[in-house]
Amino acid sequence: MDAEEKKEIEEMFKHHVGVLAESFQHKLDIVVEGHQMLSEKIDRLDGRMDRLENTVDKIATDLAAHRADTEAHGTVYRVKESGE
Repeated sequence: MDAEEKKEIEEMFKHHVGVLAESFQHKLDIVVEGHQMLSEKIDRLDGRMDRLENTVDKIATDLAAHRADTEAHGTVYRVKESGE
């Protein structure tokens, strides 16, 4: 094997490694893009959960106030517990 054949093999090897590196980088870019999309979706869901928690808290406060008001008028209104 002479120097020219070695140089040709080396060039083919460099080309092959370059092609593999480009392919790997492309696949890595796709994974990164997918992670960014998932992160954005999680952020949106986190916002929705916060709004839902606030809504539930408001309903619980309103219910507690309504129940306190109902129990204050024991002769007119009566809160029925299960089993009564």
